[in-house]
Amino acid sequence: MTAKNSYTYKLNPDQQLTLISTLKYGNYKPILRDYTIFAAETENCNISLYTSGKCLVQGKGATDFVTFILEPEVLKSAGVGYEDLLDPDALNPHMGIDESGKGDFFGPIVIASAFTDEQLIKEMRKMDVKDSKNITSDKNALSMGRDLRRLLGKKFSVVRIGPKAYNRLYMKMRSVNTLLSWGHARAIENLMDVIPDCPQAISDQFGKKEQVEKALMKKGRSIELIQRHKAESDLAVAAASILAREAFLRALKDMEDKFEVPFPKGASAQVKEAAGELIKKYGPEILIKTAKCHFKTATEVLKTAGTDRSVLGPEGQAVSKPYTRNKKKGSGNSKKKS
Repeated sequence: MTAKNSYTYKLNPDQQLTLISTLKYGNYKPILRDYTIFAAETENCNISLYTSGKCLVQGKGATDFVTFILEPEVLKSAGVGYEDLLDPDALNPHMGIDESGKGDFFGPIVIASAFTDEQLIKEMRKMDVKDSKNITSDKNALSMGRDLRRLLGKKFSVVRIGPKAYNRLYMKMRSVNTLLSWGHARAIENLMDVIPDCPQAISDQFGKKEQVEKALMKKGRSIELIQRHKAESDLAVAAASILAREAFLRALKDMEDKFEVPFPKGASAQVKEAAGELIKKYGPEILIKTAKCHFKTATEVLKTAGTDRSVLGPEGQAVSKPYTRNKKKGSGNSKKKS
């Protein structure tokens, strides 16, 4: 396997302390780097521990540092060079499914599926394919998405649910998980048109597996569905996450070109400010065409604009249910509704 020059790991607090101690008292030169707790370098690699807990190792000596220092002393596990032994099924033909845009007020939700087999896995490892959340910039995500599409040819599918369709579906389904199940099923079905004998589909755990199975059509019901936590460690799922992210970012760019206003990601104060400017320019009804209107963000920006959801029509009336923790029957902590 071709040696990688970059590795990213999420470290827990104990692992962070161990790494800092290793770098402080070992043969490493401390360096200054923005947004880091601690950073150091050797002749062959740089090690950066960011305030988020993310550890980034880069350089031609990155593999050696991870193999001989980070894994045995900090992570207490072996992974690099042992991927196929740790997960012997990783090279078997299968598809991965992932989505992007679920937590973003603006833009579509995108679900992608990607097929892998032994040869494609080897090529993806050379490309350093990883979960899109670990790709450091939109530019890199766009570039890797393009390269993956070239590698896969027809062996992937992208299902994009634009804001207008998303709002209509959410009004009908009243559940993001149900909507995701429908999108995952479509992405599986589309890829099975190209690879009808694909035996397995892997995705992250987001809801009941039965919801996806129920949404599958006849040709998709022969596939084995697997949902698991941290599914993005599977390269097929990681590839799907990148393809979905690329399509989401391109959709935001298309919207910016069309409406000539910025569309920030997420649901932050910056997003609310951009939504306010959008409403001033096009009227409050524009949210149906550009945003996921069940977000409480829609209620807040409409209120700031001096109006309410009534201007959005029937497809803009659904609102996300607030999260409530289930209480055990008879618990002294349960609260009665007033």
